[in-house]
Amino acid sequence: MDLIDRKYRILQAIIDDYILTALPVGSRTISRKYEQKLSSATIRNEMSDLEELGYLDSPHTSAGRVPSNKAYRLYVDQMLRPMPLSVEETAFINRCFDRRANQVEDLSMRIAKALSSMTRYTTAVMTRTPRNEQMLSHLQLVPVADRRVLLILVTKSGTVKQSLLEIGAGVAPDELYTVSRILSSQLEGVPLSQLPGELMRLCGRSETGIHAIVRAMAEQTPPESQSDIVALAVGGRSNLLSFPEYSDVEKAKALLSVLETREKVVSLLSQHGEMELSVRIGPETGLEETKDCSIVTASYRLSDGRVNTIGMIGPTRMQYGKVLSVLSQVGRSLGDLLEEQND
Repeated sequence: MDLIDRKYRILQAIIDDYILTALPVGSRTISRKYEQKLSSATIRNEMSDLEELGYLDSPHTSAGRVPSNKAYRLYVDQMLRPMPLSVEETAFINRCFDRRANQVEDLSMRIAKALSSMTRYTTAVMTRTPRNEQMLSHLQLVPVADRRVLLILVTKSGTVKQSLLEIGAGVAPDELYTVSRILSSQLEGVPLSQLPGELMRLCGRSETGIHAIVRAMAEQTPPESQSDIVALAVGGRSNLLSFPEYSDVEKAKALLSVLETREKVVSLLSQHGEMELSVRIGPETGLEETKDCSIVTASYRLSDGRVNTIGMIGPTRMQYGKVLSVLSQVGRSLGDLLEEQND
């Protein structure tokens, strides 16, 4: 929903102030620090409207307002201004990318520790290395019973995989041979992980006599696991405990449990695939334990096929402009390192 200019300015001022102070923001604060031409009464009316629109919340302990997750989403999408890094901060990031850090694990841990120290947020660095995909050479269907056939897949590397299929009606051996020959010619070179989808596509074009067989293959052939090799480094897990949002012990313990569980951290970094940049706020993170957090991730595809994803995890009032500037500089430094290695 579009906001008139005055409401927009007031909301931005409230978010900016709350990010810095973590204290509910009142109309006098806005009038004194940001909108000196507006009276406190006028600002109070605008803040009341913003609350009705869902952009502000009222803590029970204060007369001030705090931004809602809806407000942070608007802030990130429309209000955000990059926060330039200092010369010292840029140099600090550049030092992380050193030719001496040849191992992926060493470089990832160095980045995780450095960025968590620099920003006071938790930093996770995930590197995905694709496994070698196996391609289909040919397949063979062998009858083993009246309504059961054995599917034999042979890859170009010579690997043989077998699975037993249930078909709707008995099929003559010569018909199975014909189906095997046709499918082998059409599917040669297809990655095994894509085979079920390709079979389903062919199913719609297959002749009536072989339609049932192809459908059975599409529905019953398990997809080849093509999980990547994942390396993960996490720095500054306890950093979030310094923020007032996590002064509650049970709440802090629940969050730390997530950050100490490899599978959950990998899931948090993987939710948006290989998007160059992603900002997820509150419930958008997908976990109950991180509903009061924001996660900013940036992914960089390397020349050898690996994908580096760096995620910064902090409270929803995180300094988004600073985080985005840090991740942008990381991308530039990583690009410079790769150019040096290719020289």
